[in-house]
Amino acid sequence: MKIATWNINSVRLRLETVLAFLQQADIDVLCLQETKTQDLHFPAEAFAAAGWPHQAIRGEKSYNGVAIIARQPLAKIDHMEWTGKSDCRHIWAMTNDGIGIHNFYVPAGGDIPDIETNPKFAHKLQFIDEMTSHFSANQPKAEILVGDLNIAPLASDVWSSKQLLKIISHTPVETDGLKRLIADGGWHDAVRAYFGDDQKLYSWWSYRARDWAASDRGRRLDHIWVSHDLADKVAHAEIHRDWRAVDKPSDHVPISLTL
Repeated sequence: MKIATWNINSVRLRLETVLAFLQQADIDVLCLQETKTQDLHFPAEAFAAAGWPHQAIRGEKSYNGVAIIARQPLAKIDHMEWTGKSDCRHIWAMTNDGIGIHNFYVPAGGDIPDIETNPKFAHKLQFIDEMTSHFSANQPKAEILVGDLNIAPLASDVWSSKQLLKIISHTPVETDGLKRLIADGGWHDAVRAYFGDDQKLYSWWSYRARDWAASDRGRRLDHIWVSHDLADKVAHAEIHRDWRAVDKPSDHVPISLTL
């Protein structure tokens, strides 16, 4: 199975781009975040016609939204509400092979890393804490967790750890929280393990950069984790950097993992 995750920043706006990626990368299961559309407007028919007819979608108008689209049937589709909000940040489904897939879009957290003055940052930290509590109590088995988690946990996940320590997505309280979620929650960071701890890995580059490729000030905000029983099944991982250079790109690129 080849699974990919991609914060697409509007699936309707970038439908042709997504369809091209599915075909070129030969993806079996694609998890999308920030679909930014209500379920009735999700381009389900276009994906089905292209060969991905099995879909689990959960969206809202203009914001958030997650989806799992697959070649093979999906079962037991479900979701959880996190931090008491119904904001379409999680969906779960089981593949035909009996692998459970969690697709998450963790809150970005705003601009100021202070829970007293920035409710968005407090929301983000609470979200990660709830994920940690949940998976600590329900250790994953035969499961994959993917998504835009909006945290770059290691120094090798950002262009400059020193300069980003006070910038949301790489502050110590966030990176410590995500590492705790991995350790206590029973997960294996499959992409990082595949490439090793030292290699620079990015999946996001800001729209603000005049030349994103030349400056290369990226962050690894998108993740694919597997439960420990699947760790030795990982055959390949890839960050599809070229998709940042397409016409009207998302600021994120897809990441794929082959089991």
